[in-house]
Amino acid sequence: DKTVSLRKDLSEMHEWITQAEEEYLERDFEYKTPDELQRAVEELKRAKEEAVQKEVKVKLITDSVNNFIAKAPPAAHEALKKELDDLITSYQRLCSRLNGKCKTLEEVWACWRELLSYLDAENKWLNEVELKLKATENIQGGAEEISESLDSLERLMRHPEDNRNQIRELAQTLTDGGILDELINEKLEKFNTRWEELQQEAVRRQKSLEQSIQSAQETDKTLRLIQESLAVIDKQLTAYISDRVDAAQVPQEAQ
Repeated sequence: DKTVSLRKDLSEMHEWITQAEEEYLERDFEYKTPDELQRAVEELKRAKEEAVQKEVKVKLITDSVNNFIAKAPPAAHEALKKELDDLITSYQRLCSRLNGKCKTLEEVWACWRELLSYLDAENKWLNEVELKLKATENIQGGAEEISESLDSLERLMRHPEDNRNQIRELAQTLTDGGILDELINEKLEKFNTRWEELQQEAVRRQKSLEQSIQSAQETDKTLRLIQESLAVIDKQLTAYISDRVDAAQVPQEAQ
């Protein structure tokens, strides 16, 4: 009869809700690779869409039960109405939980993509530092040229800490949730090691360039003094030649 048919529809819908809860909400998920995380996001999106599509089915069942209750004897009302209320409550709870979990995983995925973006930006900067250090490894020239190289290196090293702070915070957020923790820790260890090594090398190079500038300045000063001295001697000797002074008369200058 109609009651049996309605209860069958209610039962089938309850079974679908229970199965969806077990499959998408009750299982313990572990995301060790980006592919696993991305698949989980896509699966939850599909589950959420499927749940939304079931709204039509729930509405049809609701209308059918209400129409039956309106015509059936009061004795049949209470049990059927309770089953319908339980179904609507379970369905709404399922939709809410699916929406919440899907939103959370989408935020986690966005967090992972953002972490990769910051790591990429910082590694590009480290590449620039590496190239700059190689360019200043055996720099030749006077004090001014070396000073320009030092200024260029110092400007590059005045790199803001914002990106590195973001990397730490994003990584902490993900690993606290046990998400991609091994992969993230591996990437961070590699990045931090490289960062520290290049920072230390940059400090050493800056000190070396500062010493080179000082040496070049001292050399420049010595050469200037020699040039000034030679100019004085040249002027004096030129005057002697003009005056036809014999070398024997000025033994010191002759030497």
